[in-house]
Amino acid sequence: MSLSLALYQPDIPQNTGTIIRLAACLNSKLHIIHPTGFAFSQKNLRRYGMDYIDFSNIKEHISFEAFENWRKDNEKRLVLLTTKTTSSIYQNQFSSNDILMMGRESAGVPTGVAECADVKLRIPMNGQMRSLNIAVSAALVLGEAKRQLGEFNDLS
Repeated sequence: MSLSLALYQPDIPQNTGTIIRLAACLNSKLHIIHPTGFAFSQKNLRRYGMDYIDFSNIKEHISFEAFENWRKDNEKRLVLLTTKTTSSIYQNQFSSNDILMMGRESAGVPTGVAECADVKLRIPMNGQMRSLNIAVSAALVLGEAKRQLGEFNDLS
């Protein structure tokens, strides 16, 4: 597995479960950056991720600093999905070493975290709307990145 997703301090367990399912179905690693806004345990993970949890590849990080150290040690590019940029996911060239990070559903990411991103991208949408659901956003960007990289060729 190369291309991966990261959830920065997720708030909503149902969205996390949907993204676990997405990552498992599309053969992508998922990074969970703590703390979460809900009880994060193996029992709850099973409930949120259903039977997809058995096929998922989840790496937990106790803090953003721990994640950032791991990321730098592993020479991964951090791609932040944010509404606070004009750069489109469809104008970006994705790389197999990218980590596609989503912020908290309620607040995105703090400025200090955003400043660590190598690339900041948004999904073009109706300007009268605030944002898409995080799981929908994750599916759009992961799908586009995997399409560009030819990673759907390995899936049946």
